[in-house]
Amino acid sequence: MAQKMLEGKTALVTGGAKRIGRATVLALGAEGVDIVVHDHQSLQGECEKLCGELEVFGVKSWIVPADFADPSGYQSLVGRAFEASGRLDILINSASVFSPDTLAHANFDDVVRQMQINAWAPFVLSREFARRAGNGKIVNILDTRIAGFDFKHVSYIMSKHALYLLTRMTAVEFSPNISVNSVAPGLILPPDGKDESYLEALASTVPLRRHGDPRDVTDAVLFLLKNNFITGQVIFVDGGRHVMEYCHGPDSDH
Repeated sequence: MAQKMLEGKTALVTGGAKRIGRATVLALGAEGVDIVVHDHQSLQGECEKLCGELEVFGVKSWIVPADFADPSGYQSLVGRAFEASGRLDILINSASVFSPDTLAHANFDDVVRQMQINAWAPFVLSREFARRAGNGKIVNILDTRIAGFDFKHVSYIMSKHALYLLTRMTAVEFSPNISVNSVAPGLILPPDGKDESYLEALASTVPLRRHGDPRDVTDAVLFLLKNNFITGQVIFVDGGRHVMEYCHGPDSDH
């Protein structure tokens, strides 16, 4: 059997216990990648369950928790991941918060919190990963809304725009030994508290007239990790939604 391209490598996946992060952990495990699973301490049980699922792939896994609202958590995360696994070749910045606010009601604390967790923490991790690993690949998980606006999640979309900018800047700064790319999912998973009917109701807003699946996102992540001549790129996994105007005013639902 031919060796898989990523087999034997080790990845740190932030926010790895749920949603896109969880799907990415399992996709990497299927490729023979050892995984350091990060998430908040409160999700310890979910992380342990996920690591149990990785056993079927014959890969190693470790759990390294950190609260990204606490600078000491993300500042030490890469170092603790190295201590646990002995090496890192891949960093997937998937952890984020998605809290609603509007231009009328957003406040400084909201902006700082989401900017810290969604943009600053991934940047600090990326910088430390580049310093320690020397060679490797970084993939940031963005949001298709970076092609436009989101008037109901103002602080969130500001933070994702910042992470997109940092993707491009670090791609230059960390070259030639570290590649930095991003994937921008669209209508893939319903928000917490919603079910698939939420996705089906919005499918008509997507040029392909359907919603996606986490596998669509992980396929894009794996493509970027396997390619050795792409950096500074964003792949929109959104059924073409990014080419359309995103919002029609503050009351837009998508």
